[in-house]
Amino acid sequence: MKTVLVYKESLLNPSETFVAEQAGALTRYRAQFLALSRPERCLAFKGEPIYLNGGRQGAWPHFRVRLYRRTYFAPLFHRRVRRVNAALIHAHFAQDGLQMVGLSESLQIPLITTLHGADVTVRRDFASRYGKLWKRASLFICVSDFIRGEAIKAGFPAEKLRVHHIGSDLRKFHVSNAPRTPGLVLFVGRLVEKKGCEVLVRAMQRVQAEVPGASLVVIGDGPLRPALTAIAQELHLSCKFLGPQPPAEVSAWMRKASVFCAPSQRAANGDAEGLGMVFLEAQGSGLPVVSTLHGGIPEAVKQGVTGLLVPEADTHALGDALIEYLTHPELLAKHGAAGPSWVAQDFDLFKQTALLEEIYDEVTSAK
Repeated sequence: MKTVLVYKESLLNPSETFVAEQAGALTRYRAQFLALSRPERCLAFKGEPIYLNGGRQGAWPHFRVRLYRRTYFAPLFHRRVRRVNAALIHAHFAQDGLQMVGLSESLQIPLITTLHGADVTVRRDFASRYGKLWKRASLFICVSDFIRGEAIKAGFPAEKLRVHHIGSDLRKFHVSNAPRTPGLVLFVGRLVEKKGCEVLVRAMQRVQAEVPGASLVVIGDGPLRPALTAIAQELHLSCKFLGPQPPAEVSAWMRKASVFCAPSQRAANGDAEGLGMVFLEAQGSGLPVVSTLHGGIPEAVKQGVTGLLVPEADTHALGDALIEYLTHPELLAKHGAAGPSWVAQDFDLFKQTALLEEIYDEVTSAK
């Protein structure tokens, strides 16, 4: 069995379950996680990673990380990695791929980098930042057609760009026979500008006026949480902010809610939604989606079949879509029932990971 080095600078932030799940679904390749550091709040995953700093916190480990970013020089770290005898490196996000250029050259193995969103949508001088990566990488995996288009605009070599969906684990996010809570709207995501939670919070004022008993549950954390909490209180909303929750708890809420809503939007710095794994998880759970015609979301949600998509940053249109679902239970049930088969068709984690292993075969055979 060949080994693939799965790299993220920091292993793994709570919002990056897709990295752990994709690696865990490999069957013909063994994943060896590789990182420079470990975040204070770390996502659980299988296997013992190879860390530059041993997973320690503090001033010296932090300095070593900063030094490696600049120089790619860490002989002991590279020696430990070399012993694994890996066939290729798979980095997630362009900035992480850039950090693996030196190691890839040292080991003389292919480098694949998955482009997820902010790495190609946030405005910057891409050529000066990623020129070395463009030359060294064997392939860039784009999580959606939208991201491929953004990568081409940014200057990434078009001939090295391949669209491939990560997929959702339908064993964890599945339909339940338990009754749903009427009127419960669920948001899951980071509380940052791109996720559009403020638009949803403000839309809920009208929704609750039109639909007595409607409520909102927000799962996630971020810099906008205090401001969003204040807005919800000011508007006298029935709204709970639960903070970050483990995947099992998120799945439980998806089986409990009536509608999933995450109205992503283009942020001021250009940041946009690449695809949105959470939309696949919601639909796999039989939960109809209300979201926006933004980024890769129209590729993940089937408009008028598994969800309703409205223009981004449009509070009124978002409220209309939520009210449409909450006042038409037959439409809610129909779109919810269509979700699992839609996800199983093109976004099943295990089918998609099998296809990923074919990509690994292709890249390693061309070495």
